[in-house]
Amino acid sequence: MDATLALPLLIGLIGVALLFDFLNGLHDAANAIATIVSTRVLRPQYAVMWAAFFNFIAFLFFGLHVAGTIGTGIVEAGIIDPAVIFAALMGAIAWNLITWAYGIPSSSSHALVGGILGAGTMKAGFSVIVWSGLGKTLAAIVLSPLVGLLLSLLLVLIVSWVFVRQTPFVVDSSFRLLQFVSASLYSLGHGGNDAQKTMGIIAVLLYSQGMTGGEFHVPLWVVLSCHTAMGLGTLMGGWRIVHTMGSKITRLTPMQGFCAETGGAITLFVATGLGVPVSTTHTITGAIVGVGAARRASAVRWGVAGNIVIAWVVTLPAAALIAAATYLLVGFVG
Repeated sequence: MDATLALPLLIGLIGVALLFDFLNGLHDAANAIATIVSTRVLRPQYAVMWAAFFNFIAFLFFGLHVAGTIGTGIVEAGIIDPAVIFAALMGAIAWNLITWAYGIPSSSSHALVGGILGAGTMKAGFSVIVWSGLGKTLAAIVLSPLVGLLLSLLLVLIVSWVFVRQTPFVVDSSFRLLQFVSASLYSLGHGGNDAQKTMGIIAVLLYSQGMTGGEFHVPLWVVLSCHTAMGLGTLMGGWRIVHTMGSKITRLTPMQGFCAETGGAITLFVATGLGVPVSTTHTITGAIVGVGAARRASAVRWGVAGNIVIAWVVTLPAAALIAAATYLLVGFVG
């Protein structure tokens, strides 16, 4: 694949990036709606519409720091070319489809990071890795679920103390309403962090083609198209993963769902503000484990949680290997 693309090929590659964004929304719809669906506060078809709306409008609330990290903070922007981007996207898309088929809530974010690493290092070696940006991302793999867990656990304790004199009916009714707020905030955080990853990919592609005036930036049409693709993917839902997230890890009440979503949303808001591409899957899973453990340790199905952790560990290297193999294949065919 030549470094400079004809316009139809450029449009096609942008289309592949938006396909990844769509699949990201499809794969990660569970992150935003699993708790509100499993607590029966909102029916699935309405929950995905609710989440898709807040996914789309997230660009109104956040900067583009995460897009900058993905575009220039994983491997050096100067070595990025269409072949690297195509291979990176294929690695991420393939791993997303595999985990979606088996109902495994893996990280679309880290699949994309793995894809960029695999394709970039296959082209130019390990010297092109931007260790500061990669270090932030790898640290977030550990910290985002831990922070989500601790925040949700703290919120359960605070809420339990505040509502200690209220009847179960009052508590349940109150948090059924409050879950609309917490689900909205989590969907905003999801859209704000995850849609930016595809923005970064498209922006660095345009940069490699000399179409951004010599400076890396994200055009408005890229912002809008990425949020639209993610919103449409969320509308399609990811029902296998909703089941895993919403009921297989632990059973949730509306109060616990509110605490999990709020703890996850705070984590995502902070990470997005800092430009860290965290996994929304990791974050909400940690938060759900936290609210389950607040009830009692045995309320969490640790075997299911352990399988999810294994998927997290495997995601980045698996996507990297697929991307590296795709880059070699593209070079061979080209």
